[in-house]
Amino acid sequence: MKPLYQFFISSTVVLMGCNPQNKTSETHNVKTEVSQKTITFADFKKIKGVDNVQEVPFELSTKLDSVQFFISPNKDAAHLKIAYNKFDNYYGFEEFDDFYSIHYSINNNISNSIEAFVLKSEFTASFDLTLKGVDLYQIRSSTLKKSQDLKNKSFSKYGTINEISEQEFITASKNRIDEILVKNPQIKLKGENWIYTDTSKETVITQHENVSTEDGTLSNEYIGQSPYLHLEVFKENSVETIDTYYSFYNVKSTADFALFTGGYPQILPGKNWISSISSNSDVGSNFEINKYLEQAHNQENLLYVNFTNFKIANETKAFWKDDKTFYAEVYPINSAAAPGKKQKTAFIKIQLKDNLF
Repeated sequence: MKPLYQFFISSTVVLMGCNPQNKTSETHNVKTEVSQKTITFADFKKIKGVDNVQEVPFELSTKLDSVQFFISPNKDAAHLKIAYNKFDNYYGFEEFDDFYSIHYSINNNISNSIEAFVLKSEFTASFDLTLKGVDLYQIRSSTLKKSQDLKNKSFSKYGTINEISEQEFITASKNRIDEILVKNPQIKLKGENWIYTDTSKETVITQHENVSTEDGTLSNEYIGQSPYLHLEVFKENSVETIDTYYSFYNVKSTADFALFTGGYPQILPGKNWISSISSNSDVGSNFEINKYLEQAHNQENLLYVNFTNFKIANETKAFWKDDKTFYAEVYPINSAAAPGKKQKTAFIKIQLKDNLF
């Protein structure tokens, strides 16, 4: 029996010595080198340049100093590294697993445009933009009461502004102190005019005379009544401009009420404040607070701020939690939806300094 036992051990050692894993390990240590072909813009597919931005599905942006253009949506494909130019436009047209296809005009020459593929890791699509890393405090100008300030570029002079979670926004909205506008059943649309009916008397609500266009065409939409101010609110706009504003009327008075806001109004009973937050047609968004002067039938401007790094997502959802804390739903600058893609909503909280007014 003893010789048989020794033979078994010897056989085992021989088998272990022939383990094929050693060969596999050696194989893995062999490196394969792929030579990269040197290419230029001439190697990319020539295309018709973008002459109408409205037809672009989405735009791309990056924070890198240089980016890579691939000739196909494959990481092993030939590619060209170019310096990022903030004046260049990166128009996105299609989305792949790791790439976006773009239309790019060389030196901003539309007649010299190419199709290229860029890495998702190097670019952010307009529908994926967020407020991460954005300076919310940055402003272009401001006015405190009658004092305009064009030099100060930070909201810190007036208070704080921060991004918050959607849950905090929803929770705070349950304790809002601004009033809800309600429809007045005595106001009805009759033909092309809004009519206020009191018993058997009908009064046409005339649009403000100081608002006019070349053809004089205006349209107004009844929004509701402020129960506290006893004023009717209308949304008015012109076919000639993109500007929309909200105007206030007292249909029982012959006085001309010079009350306007650039966005959907939030009214604070007790303080006679009428505020609004709206996207600026030029840069960012406008936040303003006015005080209603009942005897004079007009308003006193308390605060105006032009924020530069966000637009307003839904004016009607903005609200006051208390007379120092204001909430709004916003989008980052350059954020835009795309076919099948929604913009990423963000939420902000503005807190005014004590005794600011």
